[in-house]
Amino acid sequence: MKLINEFKAFAMRGNVVDMAVGIVIGAAFGKIVTSVVNDIIMPPIGLLVGGVNFSDLSIVLKDAVGENPAVTINYGNFLQVVFDFIIIAFAIFMVIKAMNAAKKKEEAAPAAPPAPSKEEVLLTEIRDILKSK
Repeated sequence: MKLINEFKAFAMRGNVVDMAVGIVIGAAFGKIVTSVVNDIIMPPIGLLVGGVNFSDLSIVLKDAVGENPAVTINYGNFLQVVFDFIIIAFAIFMVIKAMNAAKKKEEAAPAAPPAPSKEEVLLTEIRDILKSK
């Protein structure tokens, strides 16, 4: 039972839960970026280079024989994954850059001077009265 309680305490710590949420959101974000790359970015690039579909690009090492499939190096899929990575890395860079800019604005804002204490206010009033006489 002690092991279960320790594991429960570990799993329910804020850092672990935050990390799990980040992983789930990251996986969903990865699917979105993959769709953007495959469905929006790559077709125009393929059109610019002569109507090439990048996912079809491959080098045939050995042709198909009978029921044995061809042995190929699918470098087109690799190019797709590289584009996915570049876009994800750029998006994460922009998010972190925005967060750092927001943090710098918070740090750069000077703190307001503390309000004077009751004694200081009273002494200021006494001084002003004495000056006026």
